[in-house]
Amino acid sequence: MIPTRHTADLLLGMWELLQQLGRVPRRLIWDNESGIGRGKRHADGVGAFTGALATTLVRLKPYDPESKGVVERRNGYYETSFMPGRDFTSPADFNTQFTDWLTTANSRVVRTIRARPVDRVDADRAAMLPLPPVTPAVGWVNRVRLGRDYYVRVDSSDYSVDPNVIGRFVDVTADLSRVEVRHEGRVVAVHARVWARSQTITDPAHVAAARTLREQFQRPRPAADPRDGLVRDLADYDRAFNVIDGGDVIDVGGRGTGEDVA
Repeated sequence: MIPTRHTADLLLGMWELLQQLGRVPRRLIWDNESGIGRGKRHADGVGAFTGALATTLVRLKPYDPESKGVVERRNGYYETSFMPGRDFTSPADFNTQFTDWLTTANSRVVRTIRARPVDRVDADRAAMLPLPPVTPAVGWVNRVRLGRDYYVRVDSSDYSVDPNVIGRFVDVTADLSRVEVRHEGRVVAVHARVWARSQTITDPAHVAAARTLREQFQRPRPAADPRDGLVRDLADYDRAFNVIDGGDVIDVGGRGTGEDVA
């Protein structure tokens, strides 16, 4: 289970499954999913993802259920065999129960292949490609200037950030379970990602920091003593206007005798 059908979450979900499998199929078959692409164009990030995996992504034509009939039947099987009678406390609990159920289901003989799927998976893996040596760039990525409310948005929910970096650029990244915010490489916020929509997630430490900054701003500052600070030598002005040159008085009338002007 993934939070949304946004491209970032779809790619995160695919990468999670491929890591569990330990191999990469030579073709990835997708229905006409807008998060993967429309028409002849892949969605942003999909091409880079498949390129990093050295695989091919095939998007089926609309209204072509025969091309993925096996997948449709499997989805129906999960809905009628796994879902009924179950309660879930969280998305993680759903994924855990589903994984446990698949372990049992794949140990049974399937009529269509006359074998247990668990006995065939090694042969399938052998025909697949290895995982890439470098993890592909997947997930939510954004760079924003932190506003005065010190919150950043991921999907439709807002997450608090250390208010000490208000007005500065921060880098926001998120995967299926975690939201992280950095400023110049330094972590300024970490949250568990929420899957519900339009939520506001606040770290109490950020609220306390904002309160301290607000009190410091509102506290009256003592006025500076006018007698303190730099006092300029008045002779500097005489030199600036050519009245004095190196301590000698200059004849402002143009005689240039170097004697005092009467």
